[in-house]
Amino acid sequence: MKTLSEKVILVTGASKGIGAAVAHKLASEGAKVIVNYAGGTDAAEQTVNDIKQNGGDAIAIQADVSKSDEVKAMFDAAIAHYGRIDVLVNNAGIMITKLLKDTTDEDFTRQFDINVRGTFNTLREAATKLAYNGSVINFSTSNNRIMLPTYSTYAATKSAVEQLTRVFAKEVGARGINVNSVSPGPTNTELFTKGKPQEVIDRLASLSAFNRIGEPGDIAKVVAFLASDDAKWINAQNIGINGAMA
Repeated sequence: MKTLSEKVILVTGASKGIGAAVAHKLASEGAKVIVNYAGGTDAAEQTVNDIKQNGGDAIAIQADVSKSDEVKAMFDAAIAHYGRIDVLVNNAGIMITKLLKDTTDEDFTRQFDINVRGTFNTLREAATKLAYNGSVINFSTSNNRIMLPTYSTYAATKSAVEQLTRVFAKEVGARGINVNSVSPGPTNTELFTKGKPQEVIDRLASLSAFNRIGEPGDIAKVVAFLASDDAKWINAQNIGINGAMA
């Protein structure tokens, strides 16, 4: 039996990159997947179509997670379609890398709006709308552990996500919901590699015990485990997924 059979799972930012890999992995384990996206309808529909062609079940729902009314509508639409949501995966996020002195007010606000407010908005809905005995997996980052220059604001947003994770776990435990976060290291996605010279990517890869950066599938496997009933006693934890980079 597949580990996620009959579970309904909402994945934010799932049209490409790690989010799409997570959606595919969850579907391959039997889950019904809601593919959330803010823009890029074609990519989201492609993810859904690929899942269906592989025998899975998925729908796409557009919503900007930084806007509470759109998040509420997304939850309501998903529940109207599948009857419930069992698992929430908060993957949606952006990363702007600049020295702190060069970071603009707009850069700061945009990252906090999507990475922190977006997680806050979905958790607030999940508090009452996630099914009993459900699970939440939030995305943090291994940058919180290694203090790389130019990542200060991004790391600050993810530190906030980790604190939301820990406190929320205590708030919803009475409903049987466990809440954890994952911290990927450098991963082979457009979000990470865009604009980086190969020598920078190679240098970061050398920090791993395996002398490589991660692949989206490396992250997806851990998320799938945390979404399963086998992981229910893991709660309020942050799991590093970085090949011993940090």
